[in-house]
Amino acid sequence: MEHIFTDLAALVAGWVSGSPQWVQTLVMGCLYLIGVLTFIFLNCIFLIYLERKVSAYIQQRLGPNRVGPRGILQPVADALKLLGKEDIIPEKADHWVFRLAPIIILVPAIMVFAVIPFGKNMIPVDLNIGVFYFLAVASTTTLAILMGGWSSNNKYALLGSMRAVAQIVSYEVPLAFSILGVVMIAGSLKTSQIVAAQENYWFILLQPLGFLIYFIAATAEVNRAPFDLVEGEQEIIAGPFIEYTGMRFALFYLAEYANLVAVSCLGVTLFLGGWHGPWLPSWLWFLIKVYILIFVFMWTRWTFPRIRIDHFLDFNWKVLLPLALVNILLTGIGLKLYQYITLGVW
Repeated sequence: MEHIFTDLAALVAGWVSGSPQWVQTLVMGCLYLIGVLTFIFLNCIFLIYLERKVSAYIQQRLGPNRVGPRGILQPVADALKLLGKEDIIPEKADHWVFRLAPIIILVPAIMVFAVIPFGKNMIPVDLNIGVFYFLAVASTTTLAILMGGWSSNNKYALLGSMRAVAQIVSYEVPLAFSILGVVMIAGSLKTSQIVAAQENYWFILLQPLGFLIYFIAATAEVNRAPFDLVEGEQEIIAGPFIEYTGMRFALFYLAEYANLVAVSCLGVTLFLGGWHGPWLPSWLWFLIKVYILIFVFMWTRWTFPRIRIDHFLDFNWKVLLPLALVNILLTGIGLKLYQYITLGVW
């Protein structure tokens, strides 16, 4: 079970080993892309069902229980419903930008998985700047949300998209700084080396404050309650997504869950030991940790109420950012003390 996916990749590589180099690169790239897309879509389908069940449990409801055993086929019914909905584009909308936004928002949500180590020797592209690549690509999500709000020719959509810019750009700063502590300890931006450095102990033990900051900032980055101000129903209805129907709306919805899986995968990679664990296959350990973190995200969403936009931004600049800087300072001091104790030099 441990080598099932790596053996499959080696089998395909063996089939094309006699081909030109560009053919081998193309075939293996397509194989990794298919694997990542399968991972994303299967998880997103299950997470839609899981979130509805978790929210129902927290609110003392039953949740989906009609379509399939215990409602397990509810996401399929939702998808069929969205496929059957009429595709409406507002008359005065910017049609090309309006059409492109739902597609563009999915691109970074898929690209970030390229540097995630899903198990032992199971990383699509092991970049030297893996963490930097993840943050850089993920930040482009803002563009698609802004495109959707601006092109809709709707004041609520525009207000929601401007909120998205303020929210995502603001919380990217403490998110990046919370990761710096891990990078300083591991001495690398390579995600595979960060996981390898956690073989004996997880970095959450050395970076509890960094993990807390990462969790809060990541919640804001993926627009989940209590930080879902981009689509605050009581104020701006559905924000930048208000004019979207059918599968265009579904793509935005899918991207939200893909981003949730992505930040959970990165959190497990940086703080929870990645794929390390006893007995079970490495990829299974990785999935278990990812789903534990996703459950905590869901638990948070259905526990805390949405906060005001001014409180939200004040909390970022006046609390999270200073704490992230303090964490970097303490990490640097700790590394120097460790160096002095073990090597006897500063």
